[in-house]
Amino acid sequence: MKLTALGSGDEPGRHELLDVYLNDHLAGATAGAEFIRRMVGEHRESAFAGELKTLAREISDDRQHLLRLMADLDMAVSHHKVYGAWLGEKIGRVKPNGRLLRRTGLTMVIELETMRLGVQGKVLLWRTLLSASAHEPRLESDQLERLLRRAEDQVRTLDSLHARATATLLSATPPKMAAGAAS
Repeated sequence: MKLTALGSGDEPGRHELLDVYLNDHLAGATAGAEFIRRMVGEHRESAFAGELKTLAREISDDRQHLLRLMADLDMAVSHHKVYGAWLGEKIGRVKPNGRLLRRTGLTMVIELETMRLGVQGKVLLWRTLLSASAHEPRLESDQLERLLRRAEDQVRTLDSLHARATATLLSATPPKMAAGAAS
């Protein structure tokens, strides 16, 4: 059966385009799941821990939904993209932050912004597939609606965490200068 979800008729290449699109999102989901899992570990003692844990569980579950959806559509997983995304996330951890061995408050803000960008991409994925579900019976619109709502909730959670992290960072009192130091 030929997939024509992205257009009308039996246009050649539609299946291949959707295959590339879904594999690109799978690569992003792989990197995102690894990224949020690391954040959970690094912030397990913080006020953000519970929300990050929930996000990590949901993001991992969303990735599994995408894998099942790809299987339902007879799409092969592009392992080199998935492994590349996994490796890219690991390499991305080695970036300068102005400190040699410890994290800064800015790190959390940047991480949350990065996660928000990824989740916003996922919102667009579910919207695209929801639109395509009108032409492709293997795409379950009810399930896609649930995934879309959950991704939109994740964006709101990340926005809330970002606002809190930014407020904490910007309200931090600069260290006092030592007595007798020049001003």
